[in-house]
Amino acid sequence: MRVIFMGTPEFSVPVLDALVAAGHEIAAVYCQPPRPAGRGKKDRLTPVHARAVELGFEVRHPLSLKGEEDQAAFAALGADIAVVVAYGLLLPQLVLGAPALGCLNIHASLLPRWRGAAPIHRAIMSGDAETGVCIMQMEAGLDTGPVLLRKAIAIGAEETTALLHDRLAVLGADAIVEALGALPLAPEVQPQEGVTYAKKIDKAEARIDWSRPADEVDRLIRGLAPFPGAWTEVKGERVKLLASRLGTGSGIAGQVLEAGGQPVLMIACGEGSVEILQAQRHCKRAMCTADFLRGAELPAGTQL
Repeated sequence: MRVIFMGTPEFSVPVLDALVAAGHEIAAVYCQPPRPAGRGKKDRLTPVHARAVELGFEVRHPLSLKGEEDQAAFAALGADIAVVVAYGLLLPQLVLGAPALGCLNIHASLLPRWRGAAPIHRAIMSGDAETGVCIMQMEAGLDTGPVLLRKAIAIGAEETTALLHDRLAVLGADAIVEALGALPLAPEVQPQEGVTYAKKIDKAEARIDWSRPADEVDRLIRGLAPFPGAWTEVKGERVKLLASRLGTGSGIAGQVLEAGGQPVLMIACGEGSVEILQAQRHCKRAMCTADFLRGAELPAGTQL
C-alpha cells in the first residue's frame, strides 16, 4: 500500500521500520518539528525524523494540520492509508478522510481502557494484569474509533514503563503489518462500559508518599520509570527510584529496614515494604542498588 506515516517518539520507530520491511510504499513521514534539547539547547530531530532521514523519506513537520494549505498537501500525496502512532497532533476530519482507506491508529492499551495520553504509565500504576495494542480506525473523538485488531500481553510483576514501552512498540509494529495485510477487517465498536482515561503524567504525582501501601508505592515507582521518575528525599537530597519490587518486612513508613548486611535497600511503607532495585542521584547516572549504596550510607532506621 501507499502509506503516509505519522509518528514522533522512539515508540513509533519500530512501526516505520516494520512497514518498510513489509514492502509498503511510504509516501511521506509526518512528525513533530525539531525542538531545542540538551545543555546547548540546539534543535534536535525527533526519533522518527532521524530514522526517516536515514531511510531517505520526505519528512514533514507542520505545527498544525488545520490550515487549508497543509490539508491540501496531505491529500495530494494520494495515499491508500495513513498509519498514526504517537504523532502528537489532533487530525481534523478533512485529514482523517483524505486517504482512500482513512487513518489507522496504533494505541498502546486494550481500548476502551486507557484512552488518552499516558496509557502505558497508567496501566502499571493502576495494577492492571494485562495491556496490549489496538489498531483503531480513527475518527474525530479521542481514541473512540472502532477497533480492527487487538493484541494483549501480560504485565510483569517487576515491569517498568520503559520495559513495557519497548515490548508494546514491537507488538504494535507486528499488529499494524498484520492488519494491513488482512484488510478489510470487521470493525469492533468500542463499548461504553469500561472507558477510562489515561491523563498526562503530572510531575506533582512523582513524589513518593511512604504512608501508602507497598503495592501502590511499587506501582508508582515502576509506572513513572524512567520519566519523570518517582522520587524521595534522602538526607535532604532528591533521589529518583527507577525500579522496585515488593519487599519483605515492615516498619515505620519511610524508614530503611534492616537488610542483614546485604546490599539491599528495603523501605517500609504504610503497609508492607518495597525493595529498591535502581536509583539515581541528582545529576548522576541511574545505578543498581549495590552501586548506589556504595556512595550513600543508609543504615537501618534512616528516615526518607
